[in-house]
This record gives sequence, structure tokens and C-alpha cells, in this order.
Amino acid sequence: MAIPTLNYEFSPLGDRALLIHLGDTIDDSTHRRVRAVCARLDACPVPGMIELVPAFASVAVHYEPGRVADDALGSRWRSPYERLAESLHVALANLEDSELPTPREITIPVCYGDSYGPDLADLASQHELTPGEVVALHSGGTYNVYMLGFAPGFAYLGGLAPEIATPRRAEPRTAVPAGSVGIGGSQTGIYPLLLPGGWQLIGRTPLRMFDARREPATLLAVGDRVRFTSITSDEFKRLASA
Repeated sequence: MAIPTLNYEFSPLGDRALLIHLGDTIDDSTHRRVRAVCARLDACPVPGMIELVPAFASVAVHYEPGRVADDALGSRWRSPYERLAESLHVALANLEDSELPTPREITIPVCYGDSYGPDLADLASQHELTPGEVVALHSGGTYNVYMLGFAPGFAYLGGLAPEIATPRRAEPRTAVPAGSVGIGGSQTGIYPLLLPGGWQLIGRTPLRMFDARREPATLLAVGDRVRFTSITSDEFKRLASA
């Protein structure tokens, strides 16, 4: 079955990258198109392509201009960007649903509230919920990793229950501990490092979301499906020291 309405546009991104626009909304349908494009180009890379960078509704294709293929007539008179766009158009023809790779299932333990999630009580109050109800809604969902950005290993997760969607803090913190689980608007995410940030912090995981000594360095990847499970403070300490 073909990916529905695979409409796309190309635009230059500097002189060594091309952006494939696949929509203007953040949703599962657009996410599937992004994954399908990446799967096809991973399996059938075009000449000159160096790296793919998927985002919410686009895929950036980084390339080496001197290695881009000649055009259909064997000529190099057109720019590398134009020739790469032609190659990509051919490579992306007739995408199929079956080309979507099976997503990995990742479970992330989280200690919610108290010093691990200093915004949990206030966030619950804003929605006229108890902290326990917020935890149940957050840990009861299944999330898609839509993209990585902001910092190495920071995954933007779609699928948050609308009952707990909450704007970012009016005053960002200058230092958010690594592993902090936050809510920012209609998404949730995990800070991979000690960073400044304005998301509403509801818990923390002992897992390392980014480790430069690990291969791959990031725990999550675009296309993964994530679930959270609630743990106690003692369990957090045990897992953190393991």
C-alpha cells in the first residue's frame, strides 16, 4: 500500500544540504512520511548523499557536491543541488507502507515528583488533577520519537494525553539535571544532559539518554516507540548506581 498523499517539495539548505518538505503539521501521518523517506534513502542512497537528518515534517539530506551524479543526459552543466533533487525524485517514487521499519519498543523508568519532578504538583493543580492522576496519564501513554534536537539525544515525543498538555514555564531554569522528564506544550521529552530549559519537570530517569562513549551515543532514535514506567526513589538510586 502506498504512503498516502506523499507530496513533497525540495529546497536548498545552504550549498551542501537539501531539505525535503513533507508537510506542515506535527502528527502521526506526517511522521510516517518522514520515516518512509528515511527508510527508502537508507536502503537506496543516492550518489553524493552523506547524512539524513529527520525532523517533525522534513528530512535534511546532506551531500558532497563533487560526488553528486550527472543528470539523465550525462551532463554536469546543472548545479549539484538540481542534479541531487533529480536523483531523489527518482529514488522516492512509489513508496510503500511495507518499507516502514518495525519500530523499537523502549521502556523508560521514571521516578515522579518530589525533587525528581519539582513541577508535578503545580502542573496537576493547573489541570485540576492529583499528582497521581498526572503520573497515571503520563505513564499510561505510548509515544513516538518524532525527532532529535536542541541537544544531543534530546527526543521530542508525540502522543501526550491532552489532559496534561501544559505550556513551558514562564521563567526557564538555568540548570535542568540530566534525565529530567518534562512536558512542553503537547509533547514530552527527557533532558539528556545538564542543560538550561523551560519544560515542566515531572520526574527523572536514571537512564543515560546520551553517552559519547556508547555506540550509538543516543538511547533513542527517530521512529522508536516509548513507554514510561513509574519507579520509587530507592529503585532510581539502585538503577543509577548500576
